[in-house]
Amino acid sequence: MKSRLIASLALGAVVLFGTTGCAMLSTQATTLPYSPADGVNVPDSGPVLIRNALFVADESGEDANFIAALINNTDENQTLHIEIGEESPIKKTVRVPAKTTVSLGVTEDPILVEGLDAKPGADVLVYFQSGDTEGTQVAVPVLDGALDYLSSFVP
Repeated sequence: MKSRLIASLALGAVVLFGTTGCAMLSTQATTLPYSPADGVNVPDSGPVLIRNALFVADESGEDANFIAALINNTDENQTLHIEIGEESPIKKTVRVPAKTTVSLGVTEDPILVEGLDAKPGADVLVYFQSGDTEGTQVAVPVLDGALDYLSSFVP
């Protein structure tokens, strides 16, 4: 009788571990950072934080509007330097006042980028830098106006 009890407990432990033990060994998806929107968040660009960065292009991909939220949590005004593309990059600058968020495309006009030459569905390498930091380069998606909430941003 004891051996049957021990065997039952052992079998129960194996079943319990087999059904719940995988959580001990695998990475939890909810702990991984990600961008829950169409655009990308830019890490390590300096004191100006960049959230949900994306381009909305016309059908040809020649012209696009750059849309993003630019957050300055510092006590000083900051300038964000943007270089779009790899060869002969298109350069833009945006001033972000202290303790404010500039929403390009919402509270402020989006940045028109002429000569982007990237069709919707592509990614464009963009270099962002602010403050004294080195900045960072990320792939920013190019979307079109097929979605209703993006249609007004097509140049």
